Amino acid sequence: MMLARVADSLYWLGRYIERAEHLSRLSSVMLNATLDQTDSGVQAVWIALSAVGEPDMSSAVGSFEAAEALVLDRTDPNSVVSSLALARENARQVRDQITTETWERLNLLYLKVTDPDAAREFAEGSTTFLHDVIADLHLFKGAADTTMSHGESWRFMMLGMYLERAQLVSRLLEVCFAETPGRQINDHIALVSLLRMACALEPYLRVYTAEIEPRHILEFLVFDEDFPRSIRFSTSQIEANLSALARRAEAGERAGPERIAGRLKARLQYADIQELESQGAGALLTTVVNECARIHEAIYETFVAYPLETRLPA
Repeated sequence: MMLARVADSLYWLGRYIERAEHLSRLSSVMLNATLDQTDSGVQAVWIALSAVGEPDMSSAVGSFEAAEALVLDRTDPNSVVSSLALARENARQVRDQITTETWERLNLLYLKVTDPDAAREFAEGSTTFLHDVIADLHLFKGAADTTMSHGESWRFMMLGMYLERAQLVSRLLEVCFAETPGRQINDHIALVSLLRMACALEPYLRVYTAEIEPRHILEFLVFDEDFPRSIRFSTSQIEANLSALARRAEAGERAGPERIAGRLKARLQYADIQELESQGAGALLTTVVNECARIHEAIYETFVAYPLETRLPA
C-alpha cells in the first residue's frame, strides 16, 4: 500500500482537475447564453452560479464579471486558477508517481492561467480562453490515461476525479430539478445550456434526438450507464476503483468506502425515472451528494488518516 500522503495528493489532484474543468465549462456556457439578452440567458446565469453556491452574484454583477471571478479570482479557493494551483502543488509533491507528459501538460496550463496577462487575454477573448483551458484539461486527462500505469497512483487520481464529478453533476441537477417552488427549469434554451454545462448535449441528442425535455435530461444525466458524466457512470467508477484499491490493502484494514460506494452504485443501477419522478428528484440527488461526502470521509479513514497502530506489525 502506498504512503498516505501520496494517496492524499493523487486523490486531490483528481478532484481539483475535475473542479477546474467544471467551472470552466459553466463559465463558458454562461457567457454564450447571455449573448441573446433574453430571459433564457438570465436563467442560464442563475443555473451556473447557483450550482457553485453563488446565486446572488447573478444580480449583483454582470455575467462577464461573474465568469471572470469564477475563473481568475485567486482569493476564491474554488476558482479555476485556485483549483489548478492546488492541483499543480499536489502533483509536485508526487512528481515521481505521474509521468512527464502528465506533469508538463498540467504545468503549462498552470502557467497560462497565472500569467500576468491572463486577465487581459480573458477580457479580449473569454470564449477562446475558456475553450483552451478546457481543451488543455482534456489533454491532461488523456495524458494521464495513456501514459500512467493503471495501478494505485492512477486509481487514486481517478477516484478523486469521479467523486468530484458525481457531486458537481448532482448539485447542477439539484438546482434545476429539486422541488423548489417557482424554480423548475422548463425553458428550451436554458435546458440546452444545462446540457452544455454537463458536456452532454451531443450524447443526449444521439439518444433522444431533438426532444429537450426535463424528464429525459434527468434520465440521461442520472441513469445512463454509458455516458461518462452521468451520475450512474461516475458512481460505478468510484466503486470499481475503490474495490481495486481495497484488494491491494492489507488484511484487517477497514473496507468502509467500497461498501458505501457499492450501495450507492446499486441504488442508481436499479432505480429508474419512474421512481425518481414519484419520489422527487431532489431526494435522490441530495442522497448522492451526501453519500459521496460519506465516501470521502471513509476514504480518509481507510487510506489517509488511519490510526498508526493499524499499520504497525504485531
